[in-house]
Amino acid sequence: MRDRLRITPQLYATVSLVALGALALIVLTGAGVRLTGSGLGCPDWPKCYGSTAPPLETHAVIEFGNRVLTGFVALAVMAASVLARFRVPFRWHLAFFGALLPLGVIGQAILGALVVKYHLAPGLVMSHFILSMLLLDASFALAWCSRYEPWQRRRSSDRLGVWSVRALIPLGQLTIAAGTVATASGPHAGAHAGQLVHRFTFEGTGTLEWVVQRHSAIATVFGLAAIAVWFLLRRPGGDGRALKPLTVMIGLLALQGVVGSVQWALKLPGEIVWLHVALATTTWLAMLWTVATAGRLEPRTPEVASDDSRVGVDDHVDDRQVDSLAGLVDDTAL
Repeated sequence: MRDRLRITPQLYATVSLVALGALALIVLTGAGVRLTGSGLGCPDWPKCYGSTAPPLETHAVIEFGNRVLTGFVALAVMAASVLARFRVPFRWHLAFFGALLPLGVIGQAILGALVVKYHLAPGLVMSHFILSMLLLDASFALAWCSRYEPWQRRRSSDRLGVWSVRALIPLGQLTIAAGTVATASGPHAGAHAGQLVHRFTFEGTGTLEWVVQRHSAIATVFGLAAIAVWFLLRRPGGDGRALKPLTVMIGLLALQGVVGSVQWALKLPGEIVWLHVALATTTWLAMLWTVATAGRLEPRTPEVASDDSRVGVDDHVDDRQVDSLAGLVDDTAL
């Protein structure tokens, strides 16, 4: 089968990019389901009111439409997973990333069913969104790595710069997690027509404001850290190739701050909250783009023992072997 079906790197790169686009789109439509109050538009799963087609009711159509789009996402990620086995030349880490995508989509389907069954429990809804972000991580890695062969991109010798960029990842993840808690404490539970959905109330009636204040503080720290890394990359001797995507990310973070302030001042209208979620998704993709562009690091130069300490030829370390081993270990790094 592998001999008959040979997928070119260019074709596979296109397939992986389609999978990434589909996974990003489903995040936005899922947010639309919640913010239009359509989370329980179909009170059962996988059917809608016991039928394979939704009734002509707005919330049911919106919810069922998101489920149909999930079917397209499943096809896209299955194609990316299966065709990785037939890509020529075969690369094991592309097959690994590809295998993660259908597993993630299956997990999303299970979580989606639980979300409906337990009437939009905030913890489950948060997990649904966070898993979407993890799927974006894997699909971005797949799309990026499929564009280049391992030796095509120059490695970076700027260890401080590359690790500083990578250190932004946990700050970004923490910002997103805090944002999901804020949404789970706010007025957009995802229900309609007076349906009762539980919200987080661990700080009583002031829970939403308490969470939003901390989400804003974390986002501010994230933004300031990104600016600091931007200046670090511009220092003499720094590798500035990640400056462009980092600049885009900083601009998106600034825009997020403006949108967040506006939505709070206007008492969280659904349309602006959706824009906030869309910008958060785009910002995270920019974060991944920045890390990928910063690149892999050159292997450290091994220390060679002095002539006086050598016992024989076997004590000599072959630099080429070390570089080859380091390149293999670092091959899957973005």
